[in-house]
Amino acid sequence: MTYTEILKAARLDPETFRGGELTVTTPVDGTEVAALRQHTRADAEAAIARAAGAFDKWRRVPAPRRGELVRRLGVALREEKEALGRLVTLDCGKIVQEGLGEVQEMIDICDFAVGLSRQLHGLTIASERPGHAMRETWHPKGVCGVITAFNFPVAPWSWNAALALVCGDPVIWKPSEKTPLTALAVQGICDRVCRDFGEDAPEGLIQTLVGGHELGQALSASEDVAIVSATGSVPMGRAVAGEMAKRLGRTILELGGNNGMIVAPSADLEMALRAIVFSAVGTAGQRCTTLRRLIVHEDIYDDLLPRLIAAYETLPIGNPLEDGTLVGPLIDKAAAGAMAQALKQAQAEGGTVHGGGAVLEDDFPGAAYVAPSIVEMPQQSAIMHHETFAPILYAVKYKTLEEAIALHNAVPQGLSSCIFSTDLRETETFLSAVGSDCGIANVNIGPSGAEIGGAFGGEKDTGGGRESGSDAWKGYMRRQTQTINYSRELPLAQGIRFDI
Repeated sequence: MTYTEILKAARLDPETFRGGELTVTTPVDGTEVAALRQHTRADAEAAIARAAGAFDKWRRVPAPRRGELVRRLGVALREEKEALGRLVTLDCGKIVQEGLGEVQEMIDICDFAVGLSRQLHGLTIASERPGHAMRETWHPKGVCGVITAFNFPVAPWSWNAALALVCGDPVIWKPSEKTPLTALAVQGICDRVCRDFGEDAPEGLIQTLVGGHELGQALSASEDVAIVSATGSVPMGRAVAGEMAKRLGRTILELGGNNGMIVAPSADLEMALRAIVFSAVGTAGQRCTTLRRLIVHEDIYDDLLPRLIAAYETLPIGNPLEDGTLVGPLIDKAAAGAMAQALKQAQAEGGTVHGGGAVLEDDFPGAAYVAPSIVEMPQQSAIMHHETFAPILYAVKYKTLEEAIALHNAVPQGLSSCIFSTDLRETETFLSAVGSDCGIANVNIGPSGAEIGGAFGGEKDTGGGRESGSDAWKGYMRRQTQTINYSRELPLAQGIRFDI
């Protein structure tokens, strides 16, 4: 398919994508595919006002009816999956299989949220006072701003939007200015679903703003935006959190990841090898859950590393729209420059570099294709504490499990982690309070590829937020403790007497 055909298949009109000030290029070959008009801060403020009006109506709609809207959204996404998956590839450069997988995540979270709409449960609490009852219930919180990054241009929005909508909150989406096309296509789907839903879906329920950081600033600064969920870099998250803190607003932050894998002596090395390659080079190393640090026991290091290096040498790198490609391009040449600088620093810190460097420059002069790199490090030095958004895998040796866990936890980030071992004592220790300090901890699978049923997020510089499954829905609601006196007396708690 041509780029124009991909856009049209996703119901986008290329003729309307001309003359704007935001140039959108595809990482596939670096060519321009759109020139979009950017929204202004005034546009953002108008969108916020519409969303605030929508909140007053949407919170009154019963939660199962709100779930019906999300069910219809999931049906529409199923119908558009193939077209939207290819658009994801055009927009951010990940291979088509991963693009389709990202759309499937959207479908899955819609399914989850539909069931959730009938299970927004509270608690019944025993009261110490006769003739009294206590309850805890949850109410809609307010307008939810969602800021997303280029590497997953649609799935994180859906993790937030599907939950926010069933919880009673309107949603305003600010996608990365590097990947706005998928957001516009999804907004079109949402517009059609809301229109067909009827009067229960108020104007301003789901909106998208295209542009730069000033739009995120507007969402963060507005008293009418109750929640801002932000996915992206640590500096971006700190900026959002700082602005929200000024007005004591709620944030849900999913920021940097510097994910590690411990490979123990008892590990199934064939299984570990497959997991390492997928986790380290998938999405060209541009996932927040990408494997970046490999901590291997010294007794098996010389067995595993040569096999891993050999596997890297045969990886098919190329056009992500073509079948058979496993490694597509980086998002842009700036990302390739950051990768080159990181490899240079790793060498200066004693690392031995395998692979890396630009490839396919003659075929795609405007793009940034690179060979994934493995760097053998003498110890976990400064460069390994830094997240470089590129396919660089650092490898170090360890002697004891305690040493491995200490190495693993020594970095500022705390998103995802894993251990490969068949020793129950090792795996349970890794999952215990003295083990991994990350929000996600896996055994005998890599750090990436999370399912929507579990809460997604991490600790430390990752931000502490949780999205998607489990009880992450509580982040989009406000808690209320209620006490009801159904007696004819007025006893006070703690036995206090106050007679008048």
